[in-house]
Amino acid sequence: MRFIFLFTFLVTTVFAFAQRNCGSTLYNSRFANEMVTQQNNSTSSRDTIVDEILTIPVVVHVLYNNNAQNISDAQIRSQIDVLNEDFRGMNADGSNTPDAFKAHAADAKIMFCLAQINPEGYAAKGIVRKYTSTTTFEVNDAMKFNAAGGDNAWNPKKYLNIWVCNMGSNAIGYASQPGAQIDRDGVVIQYNAFGRIGSLMSNFNKGRTATHEVAHWLGLRHIWGDNECGNDGINDTPQQSFYNNNCPSFPSVSSCSVDANGDMFMNFMDYTNDACMNMFTHGQKTKMRGQFAINGPRNSFMNSFACDSSMATAAPLPDDTSVTVKTIAPSFNIYPNPANNEMNVVGLNGFDLKGQLLKVYSASGILQFTKSNLSSSEKINISHLNSGVYFVAIISGKDRKIVKLIKQ
Repeated sequence: MRFIFLFTFLVTTVFAFAQRNCGSTLYNSRFANEMVTQQNNSTSSRDTIVDEILTIPVVVHVLYNNNAQNISDAQIRSQIDVLNEDFRGMNADGSNTPDAFKAHAADAKIMFCLAQINPEGYAAKGIVRKYTSTTTFEVNDAMKFNAAGGDNAWNPKKYLNIWVCNMGSNAIGYASQPGAQIDRDGVVIQYNAFGRIGSLMSNFNKGRTATHEVAHWLGLRHIWGDNECGNDGINDTPQQSFYNNNCPSFPSVSSCSVDANGDMFMNFMDYTNDACMNMFTHGQKTKMRGQFAINGPRNSFMNSFACDSSMATAAPLPDDTSVTVKTIAPSFNIYPNPANNEMNVVGLNGFDLKGQLLKVYSASGILQFTKSNLSSSEKINISHLNSGVYFVAIISGKDRKIVKLIKQ
């Protein structure tokens, strides 16, 4: 039986993109000795809240060697739409889930945005384009480093980095697992399996390769556990003998099936075609959301503001990054800081607060309140805020200035 398992695996790798092949298992076993436990330390001020919608800022690094690989903004946005639909259980093809598994289908309450702020604080569109002389990339992370023909990651504790490139191996995507070495953390996707518009491979034209790989990034394993009759560690995903390809008919039963319903081949963590994937389970939802909990490897995302363009400090850099943009942000101060029930806001260096907009955010990026049409100096009641760390933003046209506030 072991020989049959290995033979099947070798045969499927010959047909490069005819069938789905995810490189995550091989990749993570290769770099297992480089896992860094310090990423498990809490970097946020709070835990997740049950069923709170978690939003992850995404930066897409488009590495292209020819025009076909330089996919459009519209194609990239279509992929973000797919991720949001799939992780919220709002995908239209969810209606195709067999009745036997419908009760298991879950809304993970995880969403994604193209990052609106870059690591330097400038407004951004969450897309980086870079010509590379490298014609193909392998499952070895070269695409993640400038020196190897790729593009360096934005801070992986604040952004989900996705590299879109031409992969020379038979894998159409792979992902690091939670706790991975920080400069390697992220997801890699074959350029013509990304999004649901544009020139795409016929079996991988609905954006599910990214859904599958991002779920790996959030801690999920393949549904068959990468072993014959294996276990993915999730209670509500039934055991199956191996992965499924193409589009099986329901029920698809094997010798490992626990009942007549057979394999959950429509799960996003199987290997079926994009058109046949349509669900995560409640157990998978719990596993993914657990990555954001206190002491979880993705907890730092609870303190990322990159989805809110109003937190940027200046206008976006032009696409031609050889042009230098110098922006002087307005300046203001808060006192006392730490504060109890009131805070005073005053302009500095000639900056006039009059008519400006003020927003106060929690340390996790949740808007607490807004005050518009400020006067030249303001005394603002903050007695309703709980003790903790907040961020006060003054918005003046395209300029943003942020000051940290400690509420006692």
